[in-house]
Amino acid sequence: MTQDAFTAQDVADYLSRNPDFFEAHADVFSSLHVPHPHQARAISLGERQILTLRARVKEHEHRLMQLLHNAGGNERINQSLMQWCARMLAEPEAGRIPAHIIRSLSDQFDLSAIALRVWDLPALEDSEFAQDIDAGIRAYAESLAQPYCGPNKDQEPSRWLASEPASLAILPLRTLNGAAPVGLLVLGSDDAGRFTPDMGTAFLSLIASLAGAALGRLARPAPEAA
Repeated sequence: MTQDAFTAQDVADYLSRNPDFFEAHADVFSSLHVPHPHQARAISLGERQILTLRARVKEHEHRLMQLLHNAGGNERINQSLMQWCARMLAEPEAGRIPAHIIRSLSDQFDLSAIALRVWDLPALEDSEFAQDIDAGIRAYAESLAQPYCGPNKDQEPSRWLASEPASLAILPLRTLNGAAPVGLLVLGSDDAGRFTPDMGTAFLSLIASLAGAALGRLARPAPEAA
């Protein structure tokens, strides 16, 4: 192979196969210069390595700050969730739980619009929370394996909200003793980015589980075994 036949890849491959080359030829290493990544001048390989390491350190610092920020946000959310749950547990009158769910969620999580509808809960059959329920609503609730998050597509539950939301979350509610939904909780926001199709739903599923468990106090008691 002639000198003219050498390519940049040939040089890279050679250096990869001979990691001790620059140790054996320290004078070559110290005399080599490469373009500065941000300025119109040449710098030594050693300086270039330092710049690369600094850039990596800054990148790691940014990631660390982002992790700390996320951890702080998660801690605030967990505190709000705990306070919401504690208030439901402390409610002495089960009939007040539906209104309490709405009011506390609005206070704790800064939601502009919330609606709740339930069925198959005898204690709430004549309440405002049992209105506007039909077979289509029940079927829609059954179809939700997890909360719906995303833009308002004129789903029927979105009409329960006082104003049209830019994004919303629809949560199916189940009691601890039943697999079939007993209600829907609708969370609306004026922010189109608040609820998105690609967001995680674990936190919303937890809210649905807690709300469903609390509403279970209003369900028909299970028949006693003979």
